[in-house]
Amino acid sequence: MKDEVNIYQIAREADVSPATVSRVMTGSARVSDEKKRRVQEIIRKYDYRPNALAQGLTTTRTRNVGIVAADIENPYYTRIITRISRELEAEGYNAVIYDAMNRYDLEVKCLQRMVDTRADALILMGGKSDEQQTDPDYADLINRISDNIPIVTTGKVDGARVYQVCIDEMSGVDLAMEHLFSRGHRHIALIGGHGSVRSTFEKRTRYRSVLKARGITYRERYIMDSDYDIAGGYKCMNELFHSNIGRTMPTAVMAINDFSAVGVEHAIRERGLRIPEDIAVLSFDNTFIAESIMPRLTAVGYAYDDFGQKLAATAVALAGDTEVPAYQLIPSKLFVRESTVGEKEMLTL
Repeated sequence: MKDEVNIYQIAREADVSPATVSRVMTGSARVSDEKKRRVQEIIRKYDYRPNALAQGLTTTRTRNVGIVAADIENPYYTRIITRISRELEAEGYNAVIYDAMNRYDLEVKCLQRMVDTRADALILMGGKSDEQQTDPDYADLINRISDNIPIVTTGKVDGARVYQVCIDEMSGVDLAMEHLFSRGHRHIALIGGHGSVRSTFEKRTRYRSVLKARGITYRERYIMDSDYDIAGGYKCMNELFHSNIGRTMPTAVMAINDFSAVGVEHAIRERGLRIPEDIAVLSFDNTFIAESIMPRLTAVGYAYDDFGQKLAATAVALAGDTEVPAYQLIPSKLFVRESTVGEKEMLTL
């Protein structure tokens, strides 16, 4: 029986991850006393002795850092991943990139592949890690992986051992709304996205707080749910027109991202309205899309190079067992263009 036993069977019986079994066998301090006790009991039960090759595989670094992104087709992720890859290459690491295609089942498979290929560190971007309320099963999965592979995320995983490098969503909303207030707008909509997503939830929460601080009435009908794409923005804007028939229509619209803003602009122009003279449009992310449509989009953007550099540096540090801050924030910046100030005024800015 002894010859048939492996670390996977021991892990199942001890109710821990295979990585935890490996850590117990190599004497790692990153295992709780309770887990260590359970593993050691099963090892003694079978008088298990790993062969030298297997032990070597558990301790050898691969110089690979796994990146699991929610949607690589989205230029927001593409731009950050490009910077991460360059930074990792400069540090002698390989970027192993997986696209979860906005599917939880595929994200789980991608995570498992990272474990199978023994990545030295893992970066999670979007997907389940960006949910406002963490799925307990997902947190358990992340915890099992982080027993052996340090994890960095651009979102959050409540109850899990992860390191966060996140965008300062609150300051981004502040910049956007202060700009629109300075243009005389008081009726401002925030459309697109889903409240179950952390980044969207934070934007909506801050939006409501800023209105209250200004003494401006918060209108629930100015908030619209949709997917994070062009069709979603188009649908939201048409619903906004419909729901405000006979009511006060917003004079400015903040779209949840650049894709959504494209749909918003299409819907506005279809009704013969002008941007920004009739309705101003602002978006979040400031990808290449913001400068590719007419009128060009005023957008809240981020220091993408700094973002990618911090993600890569954090992953490399953790791979080398170097301590890093548990939470790091990436600042926001406003890029003013014609969709809020008009072409003539842009010429004088």
